[in-house]
Amino acid sequence: MNKKVIIINGPNLNLLGEREKDKYGIKTLKDIEAACKEFGDQNGLTISFFQSNIEGEIVEQIQKARNNQQGLIINAGGYTHTSVAIHDALKVLNIPIIELHITNIYNREDFRHKSLISKTANGIICGFGIEGYIMSLNAIKNLKNEN
Repeated sequence: MNKKVIIINGPNLNLLGEREKDKYGIKTLKDIEAACKEFGDQNGLTISFFQSNIEGEIVEQIQKARNNQQGLIINAGGYTHTSVAIHDALKVLNIPIIELHITNIYNREDFRHKSLISKTANGIICGFGIEGYIMSLNAIKNLKNEN
């Protein structure tokens, strides 16, 4: 049976390929989703993708994951640095969590150096561009569920 993994993307990630190409590259979120699903097919993972600019919708997806996913990857975008609600929702999960960032948040503006969700994650991948998505999937594949 395939391990079910959800990849949650936060605000402005729907604009990948258009915004700050020097930082985020030219690939779109759809391109990343296709690459992740291909990796999943080759590695026994069933991948679902979700993106929202709305904090509450992200919280709802995290809450749903507790009952139907075996792993979660989150690129919370700007909510990484501000959302206690996302932090609290992630704390409830009993599945492997990877925090993901396309850029190196520690090599950017000072306010990006603080992540409110890091303490909920098994690991953090940042600064490897969109390859971080595949790296995160590989990590999730190899982590054991805690429940």
